[in-house]
Amino acid sequence: MEPSALYSYFLKYPAISTDTRNIQPDSLFFALKGANFNGNAFAVEALDKGARYAIIDEAPYQKDERFLLVADVLTALQELARHHRAQLRIPIIGITGTNGKTTTKELIHAVLSRKFNTYATKGNLNNHIGVPLTVLSIMEETQLAIVEMGANHIGEIAFLCGIAQPTHGLITNVGKAHLEGFGSFEGVKKAKGELYDYLAANHGTLFLQQDNPLLREMAEGRPIGNVVRYGFSGENDLIGELIGANPLLEVRWREKGNETGHTVRTQLTGSYNTENILAAACIGRHFGLAPQKINQGIAGYTPANNRSQLMQTARNTLICDYYNANASSMAAALENLRMLEADKKAIILGDMFEMGDDSHEEHGKVMQQATALHAARTIFVGKAFRQHRHPDAECYETTEEAREALDRFPIEGALVLLKASRGMAFEKLIDVL
Repeated sequence: MEPSALYSYFLKYPAISTDTRNIQPDSLFFALKGANFNGNAFAVEALDKGARYAIIDEAPYQKDERFLLVADVLTALQELARHHRAQLRIPIIGITGTNGKTTTKELIHAVLSRKFNTYATKGNLNNHIGVPLTVLSIMEETQLAIVEMGANHIGEIAFLCGIAQPTHGLITNVGKAHLEGFGSFEGVKKAKGELYDYLAANHGTLFLQQDNPLLREMAEGRPIGNVVRYGFSGENDLIGELIGANPLLEVRWREKGNETGHTVRTQLTGSYNTENILAAACIGRHFGLAPQKINQGIAGYTPANNRSQLMQTARNTLICDYYNANASSMAAALENLRMLEADKKAIILGDMFEMGDDSHEEHGKVMQQATALHAARTIFVGKAFRQHRHPDAECYETTEEAREALDRFPIEGALVLLKASRGMAFEKLIDVL
């Protein structure tokens, strides 16, 4: 079945379901396959639960006209999204980067929603399945969309750009992450740069953190005609500065050639988020929002999902930043903690996943940086960290072991940084902190 033919079904029933545990009424069920499941086997259940049609790719499962047979369900989903995007006549901002993608996306959404009917990627649906689902969620009344794109191998951002077809783009930063898939830091740069390549080839607009030397170098090496610059130096189109971070950020920004500054108090912690805030302000101005509206959007954004999230418990103040972790985000989180004023600090760090051959070296560097802060208590959790030793730190192989230690010897009255890859499940530590 061609995408245009499938699109006629989508126009009548625009809700998409991929999981029988949460079927939407009158939806199209795409029977995706995984390593341990075959979605075709759940097609009948999906229809029984309210889906209108099931898109399948194995003929034996086709029972009647409600089962739409395609060559490959995932490809059909992706091509349907590509076809839908081609019908939309709206700006789409594509976002990628090693760190800060989701927070930046949410800030931009909070700002642009003050003026436009705006749609943004839900959660972190940013891969080869999530991006098509995001694009297919953009409805006719949407005026502007923001699509987050993640990658763990070269070629993936280029592929996702082909689906989302961004008119505008932003790379938050480039750091050491997913090195197993990218092979090297140069591989990371090449992969993230695929967004710049797409913008250059399609006359798009780039929002560039001009003071980041890596991003500047990547942009200068590509023929991108439209570049809007933000950062901290006077040569940028939007210039900002961090004026407070104890621990919530206060930022002032102004436009080039205009000395009038605009100060915003945020609900974000982490000085590294200053650039994300400036990106949102820059994009807001580009799309014609008044400074007051921009600051209202930024101030109103409340971080969630354990990304730069401040939590007050009966015993401590926690910086919960354990949704993801890599070498560059660990370094930024530790530097932020160093800058914060607190009578007592504690550090709890968990393993960084997908670091490839660099894993041992990078975990050692993080341990050195963390212990150099001389916190009241420094704890490392995970098999990678356990390969290193330091006399001023505690090491535990599992999160459960760390939890037991914190239960026996609790931390009290401290500003505590919790940072780890999602798979370390650091949420299990909260009730003993």
